[in-house]
This record gives sequence, C-alpha cells and structure tokens, in this order.
Amino acid sequence: MRKLALSDEILLQIDKPARYIGGEVNTVMKDPAKVDIRFAMCFPDVYEIGMSHLGIQILYDMFNRHENIWCERVYSPWTDLDKIMRSRHIPLFALESQDPVREFDFLGITIQYEMCYTNILQVLDLSEIPLYSSDRTEEDPIVIGGGPCTYNPEPLADFFDLFYIGEGETAYDQLMKHYIDNKKRGGSRQDFLALAATVPGIYVPSFYETEYNEDGTIRRFYPTHPNAKPTVRKEILMNMGDPDICYPEKPVVPFIKVTQDRVVLEIQRGCTRGCRFCQAGMVYRPVRERDLEFLKDKAYKMLKNTGHEEISLSSLSSSDFTHLEELVTFLIEEFHGKGINISLPSLRIDAFSLDVMKKIQDVRKSSLTFAPEAGTQRLRDVINKGLTEEVILNGAAQAFKGGWNKVKLYFMLGLPTETEEDMEGIAVLANEVARTYFDTIPREERKGQRVQVTASSSFFIPKPFTPLQWAPMFEKEEYLHRARIVNRKFKEQLNHKSLKYQWHEADVTVLEGVFARGDRRTARVLLRAYELGCLYDSWSETFDNEKWMQAFADCGMDYHFYTTRERSLDEIFPWDFIDTGVTKDFLKREWKNAMEGKVTPNCHERCSGCGAKSFGGGVCFEAAN
Repeated sequence: MRKLALSDEILLQIDKPARYIGGEVNTVMKDPAKVDIRFAMCFPDVYEIGMSHLGIQILYDMFNRHENIWCERVYSPWTDLDKIMRSRHIPLFALESQDPVREFDFLGITIQYEMCYTNILQVLDLSEIPLYSSDRTEEDPIVIGGGPCTYNPEPLADFFDLFYIGEGETAYDQLMKHYIDNKKRGGSRQDFLALAATVPGIYVPSFYETEYNEDGTIRRFYPTHPNAKPTVRKEILMNMGDPDICYPEKPVVPFIKVTQDRVVLEIQRGCTRGCRFCQAGMVYRPVRERDLEFLKDKAYKMLKNTGHEEISLSSLSSSDFTHLEELVTFLIEEFHGKGINISLPSLRIDAFSLDVMKKIQDVRKSSLTFAPEAGTQRLRDVINKGLTEEVILNGAAQAFKGGWNKVKLYFMLGLPTETEEDMEGIAVLANEVARTYFDTIPREERKGQRVQVTASSSFFIPKPFTPLQWAPMFEKEEYLHRARIVNRKFKEQLNHKSLKYQWHEADVTVLEGVFARGDRRTARVLLRAYELGCLYDSWSETFDNEKWMQAFADCGMDYHFYTTRERSLDEIFPWDFIDTGVTKDFLKREWKNAMEGKVTPNCHERCSGCGAKSFGGGVCFEAAN
C-alpha cells in the first residue's frame, strides 16, 4: 500500500491537499522493481494548471504503454507547501508512487512559458538535484526539457542535460533505448549524453560553446563534441491520421477542479494563416489533420472513461479543420440528452459557421472569443492577420443572430509600426461590435439583455522563429501609456456601458521579452532572481518586479539589450542552430513585408515557400498534388 509523502498534519495545514496525494481516476500504477526506466514528468506550475495540459497527457499515455517504463507526474508545490518542504527537508516527490524525484532516471520538464523559469529551479532545488547540469553526478536523474520554449532553450541551457526539440511522439523510443543499453553496459552519465546527441531532435547544451562580439551579440555558436550536430532539426509527427498513433483514451481525472476541467480532443496541428507574431503558427508547420474516425473513437472513449461533461476541440485554428462540422454533428448526435457541452476554441470569426453555432448552442451558451489582434486594418496587414472590419462585424452579426450576447475580443499593444490611431482603433472596433448587436437584434427580441463586449490587450512580445523576431520592445511605462490611450478612448464610445477593457501587466511583459530572446548569459539573472525569492512569476499575487530588477543589477546586466535594442537582419540569434523547417530567409522576407504592410496569403491559397514543404507531408504536400 502506498505511503503518502506528506503526513496528515501537513496536509491539514496547506491549501488544496488533493494536489499532492495522487491516486486519481485513471492513474497508472506499476511495480518499480519491474521497469527499466522511471520517468518523472513535470509541469512547473501549480497542479490545476499542469493537469490541464494536453502535451503531458499525451506523453504520460505514450510512456506508460511501455511495460518497462513508468511515467509519473510532478507539479510545483504552491508557496505554502514550498515553505514546509524546505523547513522540514522533505524532498519533492511524484504523485503516483510518492517517491522522491531524485530516485528517478529522468526528470522531464515541459516548458510552456517564460515566466515559469524560476519554478523550474524550484523543482530542481526541492528535488535535491544540483541546479547546474555540470554539478550533477551519476546519482542524479537526467533532466530533459521539452515544449514551446525549447525553441530558444539558451536561457535555461546551464540547468538542463538535454532538450527535446519538437513533437514528443517520434524520438523518445530511441532515446529510452539508448539509456537502457547504456545502463546495461555500465556506461556513465557522460556516455549516455554522447549517445543522446545522435538522436534526432535532441540538443545537449553542454556540447556547445558560444563566442560573443564586443557589442554583446553572438559571434559564433558551435558544437564541441563529435556527436553534437551543428544544426538540430525539430521532430515532427507527420502521420497524424494513423489510427495507431498514441493519444490518451483514459486521461487522469483530478479530484479537484482544474483550469480546463474537460476532455481535450486535438483535431489538428499547425496553422496555415501565417500571422507574423505567432510562434506556434510557424514552428508547428505544416498543418496536419487527424483522421475523422480516429477523433470520433477517441472522443467517445475519453468521455466514457472520465465522466467529464465537456469536450474541447483543440487546435490553433479549429475553423480550418476540414471535417469540423461533421465532427460536431457526430458529437451532438452521439451525446444528445447526456448533457455534454462542446467547446470550440480558436474559431476564426471569418470562418465561423452559423450551422455549427446553432448546433452547439443547444447544449450551452457561453461567451464567444474572437481575436482581431489589432484595431485598424493597416496594422492587421502589418501582422498578416487576414481579417477585415467587414468580416469581423459580419461574423459578430452571425453570432448575435445565433443567440449570443457576450463577446470577448483579444488585441495586442506595442506591435511594430503602431500609431495612436491603431491604439484607439481597439476601442472603436469594440464599439462597432456592440453597435452591430443593436442593429442586428430588434429590441423586442433582446429580452432585457444587454450585449457585453470585453476587450483585452496583451503587450506584444517578439518570439523566436517569427517574422517579428527582429522587432524592438518598449519600456514598461510606454506600454502602460498605450493602454491608457485605449482606455480613454473606450470611455468616449457611444456604447461604453456595453464595453469593458482590460490589459496585461507591463513589467511581466518586459521580463518575458528578455527570456524569449535571451542567451546563456541570462541564466545568471534567473538564478539570482530565484535566490532572492522569485517564484510563480506568472501569478500576479506572487510576482515581484523589484526583485527581478535587483537580480539584473546584482549580475551587472542591462535587460534593454534583450528588449528595446534594434537588431540587424544579419545578427546571429541564440536559437539559430535549431531548424524548424521554416527558413530564416522566409522570415526575413516576411519581416520586410510587415514593414511595408504587405499581406501574404495563407497556405491553402498559395505556397509562399516557407520551407515546411521539406517535411514531405501535411498541407504543403496536399497543395503540391
């Protein structure tokens, strides 16, 4: 029988003890004596967020299909338990077995956003694993990172033994085989890293060196080990339609409410739209759809095996999925009268199907979310957001006719070439959406309900492998100034009582920008910030910007080098050794098109030669035939 790592006394002291006890429905349990590899899969944030992450669910299922591998879950302890674990010297443990993480062969950490980086150090620290990979011994787990932030792994390079670049379903079997074979031969940790470096998509940061110019830019980045590849090409799953592809049929069901308390069905990967700010839209190219019958089968089994009352159809652009209406129709008919709600995130307002809307409204009404991203057509052309105001308002009218009266609009502030007119255009467009409601729905049909239009703006962060990766950022004060301009304009609108405006924290944006485009030197700042007490930096109640500014000062580093500085087109970036399939020449062309306000058609309309065709499949392959 399992013994919990935390005593009843401790569990009664902390918030939400169910975060730490494991034993949830569909948890995988194995005999540790009968497996060759124990893999601790970590999401470096609180349980409720980590349990909502599809990537971990897929990998958890994939690893545990192997009889000789046991994959368990680990999450960051919340601040209350963090203090107790440190004071009582309780090591961080996995949920399934409750065993200390340090006893595992691997600690795999998914890196989803920059502001979880201090939590990664917390996980290592509480696990009693040396923070720097160079200090680890044969007794320590291999620490491997994956996820979207590994497309610039350099700020974290000193803390990880390996990074897996790309989609996890393809190369892990080979990596695990090397580990088992090396273990049987009595090979060392260093021997395994040398083998790992030969695996496609695996990056071993200790096998590379960086040289810098006098101005701080990179002069040269090069491998120092014979097995290290000069270029690491991302791993990508091309046979998404294969019915034998791993996908969880029995996701773990949490005891407590989590961020996304529902079944998640991934219908496709990638996006054809080519928004110039969107990293996911570039690095997940080409678009690959899942087979319709595969999706029907998984949807039925997941809902049956979990008891969830909602299913979310997940992708970067759900409207572009070829069989969307057919899939929705199946779900409606299959679960009619069973109270199953269907969630359709990432629907584009210009492709919104009124028929689909009418079908899902029979289950439950909620607010609709659209993402115009910019307030004027000029700026939408700069970022290649293929939406006109006419299309936006027509789509809103369709939604209102379908019975919705709550709309969320997402925008960005601080985009390249942005003017005051662009900023004020956010308020003007939101007002036009509200006016469309009053123009579309007769007074007698409103039933006393007022339209609610909530506009939110984040501050633009240039991300690696996007056409806007060369763009400078702004100071915190400038971002807030721009938000105030928008807020003032909202108050001037005729329908201001139906409008609401909110914006992201500016100081967090600046830090995200540092680590999004940072190099290895930023690791010192990250470690110093952690030493000063920074933790859960993506949470407003725990974020402390003064400590971060002190960390930069203590390390003698100027963060402006990574944020407000202008970058030349020939500068070597810290992530240039990674090959995502999308070429740097294409990104340069798109940067120039952005500066000229030129629109690039999406992949379904015309191939723009981004380079993703080299993978030999997906939408590129279909278009070529």
